[in-house]
Amino acid sequence: MRLRNMLIGACLLALAPLMSGCATGSGPQAQQEIVDRSTLALQDILNSTQSSSVVDTLRSARAVILCPQMFKAGFLIGGSGGSCVLLARAAGGSWSDPAFYSMGSGSFGAQIGVQSAELLVMIMNDRALGAVLRNHFKFGGDASLAVATVGAGIGGGTTTHLRADFVTYARTSGLFAGVSLEGSVLSPDTASNRAYYGQPFNAQQITVQMLANNPGADPLRSTLSRYGG
Repeated sequence: MRLRNMLIGACLLALAPLMSGCATGSGPQAQQEIVDRSTLALQDILNSTQSSSVVDTLRSARAVILCPQMFKAGFLIGGSGGSCVLLARAAGGSWSDPAFYSMGSGSFGAQIGVQSAELLVMIMNDRALGAVLRNHFKFGGDASLAVATVGAGIGGGTTTHLRADFVTYARTSGLFAGVSLEGSVLSPDTASNRAYYGQPFNAQQITVQMLANNPGADPLRSTLSRYGG
């Protein structure tokens, strides 16, 4: 029992400085930083991939989730988390302003290391987007929704063939071998939405009804339009 408590304590100490960097602040400046980092992460991902499958899939995506700095740390007991934004595509091809989310998970098993990742999740259809918009969404919690990973034997054509609901791509650095979203929970950050837009818009109003606008998100929207077609 004492050893277990020591391991838990070690894990929490490892995670604390990482997770504190992911926490959103109370003012719009903190949210703007997340949006700006999301723009840079998107550019990094699209410029670093050696395959056209990411861009090809993005052109067919209904919406995207961008997590510019996902942290994972663990020593037998682990956890991961980060701040994210969700944007959806309108019928005319333009992109919405971002809705703010947080993503986190916990795990137990033979693991040790620290990992940082830029994460892009492409939502391929209305059914998958609707599942995300229904408050707290857990990856792997709905067996009817398929998740494919670019870079793990999944290419653009194969992804289409599998009819994946979510297609993920991560640009990672650290000691873990890869990024898995299984068991990760995506939760809306209503406080950040209010801070960024000055009104209590929910994710549906921001991404589907497109009622919210902040000029600070224009570079992110333009990048998606340029690459996403």
